[in-house]
Amino acid sequence: MSLRRTVFTFLNRLRLALRKVTGSGRSGVHAVPLTGDGKVVLVRLTYAPGWRVPGGGRKRGEAPEQAMLRELREEIGLVSNGAIERLEEVRPGDPSAFFLVRDVVYRPRRNLEVEEVREFDPAFLPDDTTRWTAHLVEQCCSARRPAAPPPAAG
Repeated sequence: MSLRRTVFTFLNRLRLALRKVTGSGRSGVHAVPLTGDGKVVLVRLTYAPGWRVPGGGRKRGEAPEQAMLRELREEIGLVSNGAIERLEEVRPGDPSAFFLVRDVVYRPRRNLEVEEVREFDPAFLPDDTTRWTAHLVEQCCSARRPAAPPPAAG
């Protein structure tokens, strides 16, 4: 493990511990970003293992959709997007907001938080994708595929 990953992992764990102790945590946002050709865009963070959907915390007074778009700009370099769908009851009891964002156009860029940004076929995610991410992607992509057109009347 690189020194950078070790330091960021420690800082993230410290941040989460402080949030639990102080109770000052705000709800978060997460997005399943899909490109125009149906690929899902995932991130590898500097402080946590595996491929994940982009997301993060909301700022004070920030609306969930605006927070999610900000996180996508920060984490994947979002340039533009199509339809946004808020996902309901993704994780019962979780105050986070979850979104499906279609037709994303992005320019990946590395920063202190994000080590790598890549797109994948939702049916063939890498082995080190987190279980939660794989579940969320599968839920979004299989449940929202367009139905086959009805057979032509003959």
